[in-house]
Amino acid sequence: MKKSVFVLIAVITAFLLSGCRFVRIEEEDRKPVSYTVVEHSDIPEELSRIMEEKKEKEFQLSYETGEDLYLVKGYGRQMSGGYSIQVEELGESGNGLFFITRLLGPKDLSEAGVPSYPSIVIKTRRQKKPVTFREGSRKSEKVSEKGD
Repeated sequence: MKKSVFVLIAVITAFLLSGCRFVRIEEEDRKPVSYTVVEHSDIPEELSRIMEEKKEKEFQLSYETGEDLYLVKGYGRQMSGGYSIQVEELGESGNGLFFITRLLGPKDLSEAGVPSYPSIVIKTRRQKKPVTFREGSRKSEKVSEKGD
């Protein structure tokens, strides 16, 4: 009994001393942030490797190098090609960045049956703020995977 109480106190103390904190990212007064969409050939090698490892499932990540911040949103395996990704907003508030994207479905079903892994990489200036990734306001226009 004494041992379990001691372990519990040690865990709580370690958590409190770890420097962890929860930050609420304020959404009011957002300002647009300039960015460029990065071509596949210009993605840093290490980032490209990480994306390849994660591509099967939906993912999001930020990657810093030098003065640059790369934000990546991947939508995982899709059952056809022809998808595109729209950046709805890259905005900044007093204590955070917001990266809002939307997956757009293919307009032509001729590529059905050929899996794809849609993702987007953008580059902006490096900042010391947390990033919130969010799906855009309108739902994606996905093709039915069952052929309905």
